[in-house]
Order: sequence, then structure tokens, then C-alpha cells
Amino acid sequence: PIQGVKMLTDTARKIYEGFGMADKIALLDSRPRLYSKIYTIDSLPGYFYGALTPSTGYTPQFDLHPYYNGFFIALPLRTDPTRLQQSVHQEKMFDVFHQYQSWVEIMGVPTVGQLNSKVLAGDASELIKIAEAFHENKLAQVAGCVAEANRERGVRLVLISGPSSSGKTTFAKRLGVQLRVLGLNPVLISLDDYFVDREKTPRDENGEYDYEALEAIDLEQFNDHLKRLERGESVDIPRYDFISGTRQWHDNPLQLDERSVLIVEGIHGLNPALTPGVPESRKFKIYVSCFTSVALDNVSRIATSDNRLLRRLTRDYRTRGNDALSTLARWESVRRGEEKHIFPYQENADVMFNSSLFYEISVLRRFAEPILREVPDTVPEYGEAKRMLKFLDNFIPISPEEIPPTSLLREFIGGSSFKY
Repeated sequence: PIQGVKMLTDTARKIYEGFGMADKIALLDSRPRLYSKIYTIDSLPGYFYGALTPSTGYTPQFDLHPYYNGFFIALPLRTDPTRLQQSVHQEKMFDVFHQYQSWVEIMGVPTVGQLNSKVLAGDASELIKIAEAFHENKLAQVAGCVAEANRERGVRLVLISGPSSSGKTTFAKRLGVQLRVLGLNPVLISLDDYFVDREKTPRDENGEYDYEALEAIDLEQFNDHLKRLERGESVDIPRYDFISGTRQWHDNPLQLDERSVLIVEGIHGLNPALTPGVPESRKFKIYVSCFTSVALDNVSRIATSDNRLLRRLTRDYRTRGNDALSTLARWESVRRGEEKHIFPYQENADVMFNSSLFYEISVLRRFAEPILREVPDTVPEYGEAKRMLKFLDNFIPISPEEIPPTSLLREFIGGSSFKY
């Protein structure tokens, strides 16, 4: 059995002290509450922000085998409990994740409790500066790789892919700045602007619009524009209006010169079917995702999907007219689309970039909380909204005032100096 017991926080603290769990004590100390809930399994205590099953008997079958530098636990699929998850080797992704994990340990913020302690000590400003400088350093390294590929292989097409709310757009713009430093002339295109009009969008098995499907993109027009740009022609690029669900046209044609590098960002960037007419040797592929490296404690990871959901809730409420209910209702469809159309191609990337900022959830809290509280308790999405609110309660808020206008986080909370 897995048992949850609500008790005085002082009592919980003493239990954790008995097990030497300093990470959990730091979390309790940084978010003072009179009562706390402790879960136990065979007398081992733990803390979790999500719902747990009543017992391990709810997973009657599982598998365990070596994976990367550790092991993989295969649990039943959510969609079919009679089948086990299959591991997919993602060496590049794990390399990037562990690089960042090692870095946050060096910075002294591997867990939320330690992050909160630094915020309460008045170190938030310094944390923001360090995290942003780290991003800039990594971006410069990626730009150097693109420039090298341009010199050695004649690469003029950079494809940027990643799941929803991974920060692809701002990454593309900041990469463009770094490429200009290296003497190249970046030209940016967003695949989102090639969405077909909403009524022509394919539908998923539930009859909902499937924006994650490759067929949601006007592939014929996109590839025609690629060919024309390669020939040096001037091309009028569409602009997709997410509120009206239609493509608009603007008087700002694009044209490439001898120093130009075309940067295309969108969820299908690494799918070979997107650009079948371009030889693989002439492409440079980048995968961007939010590999959340700060953990709740030494046992409980923070799901990357939760981090991205907070970003999407905040951005879509602010820029796309979507309330929390509509975003939560679509999230499961978005996740299915990612697993089908994005994740299978991520290991094709030449380089990967972690868009996560270790301080960001502390900032997103003040934006996401009021949005999530609008979800009524009469809808199925209320349970997920409540879970996310409980999760956010673990973070001491950080003011966004000192976040630079070029920060990737500004794409979601507003105040960016980039035009979107």
C-alpha cells in the first residue's frame, strides 16, 4: 500500500531528518506550512505533488532494463494498460539533459528547496543573470556550428524543431543575432505561418483539429517558396492569424543573398517529409526543448511537459485569446501529436538546445496561478488545474523585472524586444 498522511510540518520534518533527507527538509523550510502531507511505502517517506495510486498492485506488470547511465522502468501505457511502454534510445537528448543537470548542481540549485532558499536569501537577480548568460554561451556555440557547416558543406538551410512551447521562435531570433556576429545574413521563416486555414485543418480521431499533423501545413506552397528563395527570387511570406484561423499576407517580401542562411522553425522541422527536395547534406538540424533540470527533490523529477504547459498557458492567454480551460482541453491532443510527429525525429538533430531556465517556474507562477484559478470545478479539466496549482505552490515567486528583454522566457510572459 501507498499511504498519504497529513501531519504537522514539524513532525514531517523530524521524519525526514531521521532518514537524512536534506532535500525534502529544504523544501519544507522554504515553503512554511502548518501541515504537510507525507506519503509512505513500506515505511519509506516521500513527498509528491501529483496523485498516487493506493498501492503498487495498480501496476501488476512492469519491466526493468539498462538504459543510458542508469535503467528504464517500463510501466503500462495510459492508453492501453495491457501493454508496456517501449524505451526509445535518445542518447543526444540524455547527453544534453545531464549536462544541464550537472550545471545546476554546480550552481547549487539542483532542487526546488535549494532554489527557494537562494530566492529567499535575495539571490534571484544573480540567478537570472547566470541562467541567461549560460543560454547566451550555448547559443553562441550553436551559431559557431552553423557557420562551420555553411563553410564546409554549403549549408544554407537551418531547420529548428521542438515540441509545443519549447521556445523555438525566440531561439531562432537569438540564433540569428549570433549568426550576424559571425558575418552571415539570417532570414527567418516560421512554419506556423504556413498553416492551412482552420476549416481545412485535418482532424484527429476525436474529431478535433489536429494542428500537430504535418498535413496542417501547406507543404506545396512552403516548398515552392523554398525553391524560389534558393533561386534568389523575392517571395511574399504569409502570416497566420491564430485568432481568426486564417493566413494573412503582408508587404514584406524575403530574398536571399550570397551570405544568407534561411532559418525555418516549427514543430516539423526535423521531419524529412517537410523538405524532400533539399539534400540532407545541405541542412543543419536543431532540436529545441525544455529539459527541466531542477528537480522537486532528489527523488521527484519535474516533468518537462508540466514546464511547457505552464509556458503555453501563459502565452496563449496573453496572445491567442485562449483561457486555461481551452488550453488544458487541447493539451492531451498536443501531447499525442508530439509523440507521433516530433519525438521520433529528435535524434536526427545535429545539435540540441535546452531552452529551460532553472528560475523560470518561479516566475511563471505569478502568471499561471490566476489563469488556472479561472477553471470551474464543474469541468473535467479542473483536476489538472488543481494539480498544477498544487505544484506551483512549491515555488517561491520571482519578480520578472530583471529578466532581460531578449530572454527566451519573454516569449511567454511578454516584454520581449523581439517582434513575433
